[in-house]
Amino acid sequence: MSNLLSKFFYWTIHSKNKMSFYKLSEQRIRRVLNSPYRIEEGVAPKTLAYMQPVSIKTKNKKKIWSSEIWVMIQEFKKNKSKIIKIISAWRYPGMTKPKSDKTLEILKKEYEEYNKLINNLEEDRLVQ
Repeated sequence: MSNLLSKFFYWTIHSKNKMSFYKLSEQRIRRVLNSPYRIEEGVAPKTLAYMQPVSIKTKNKKKIWSSEIWVMIQEFKKNKSKIIKIISAWRYPGMTKPKSDKTLEILKKEYEEYNKLINNLEEDRLVQ
């Protein structure tokens, strides 16, 4: 019980919009966070991505599903309580494979290049 009381959720506007678009409830997002099927490092710095299949079926002793729910979060600690910032939530049609280290490196490089581009655009705008 104390674990639930010390955990607070902060929902970004982006996450609320995505939840509305994909018809996901707050309770469904909490369920993904409480019992994920897989956790991966997020593309953005200091983020985690949690995944849970919508409905698991067994075929030839292999687990399969038709779609997944993903939630991207950042965790903070403030005044001895854990704050979970929910950045985004989405449905993915199909099955994703776990990311390899190589794929993660490529995605991080792309994200860094994107950040540099955005920072350069902002600097140019401030100069003008």
